[in-house]
Amino acid sequence: MKKCLVTNKLPSPVGPYSQMVVANGFLFLSGQIPVDLISGKLVRDDIEIQTETILKAINAAIEEQHLTMKDIVKVTAYLVNPDDFNNFNKIYSKYFNDEPPARTTVFVSSLPKGARVEIDVIIKTR
Repeated sequence: MKKCLVTNKLPSPVGPYSQMVVANGFLFLSGQIPVDLISGKLVRDDIEIQTETILKAINAAIEEQHLTMKDIVKVTAYLVNPDDFNNFNKIYSKYFNDEPPARTTVFVSSLPKGARVEIDVIIKTR
């Protein structure tokens, strides 16, 4: 059985998808891009600021579910520019420095709204 969750800690969906879904002991967060929650506009700064914006939003959303970043078991990161990989990792490692989750990084030709990075996660619930 699945349950769809809504939070104001993440941007509202702009299509037919849920922000978060709980199923079979896991919480699945849809891919997040760096959107300012007040203006609804893309944070158009460098890859480090975009990555930080996303990870802060993910952290806030899962804290609302009484979970932490340590509960994340799988991350998929989508990057537009392979040259951003090292700077992405610099910020990413601040959030996942001890026993990091499994991760896949995919290089793509474009992302919604012109974002340079998108991140989705799978979290083991308690």
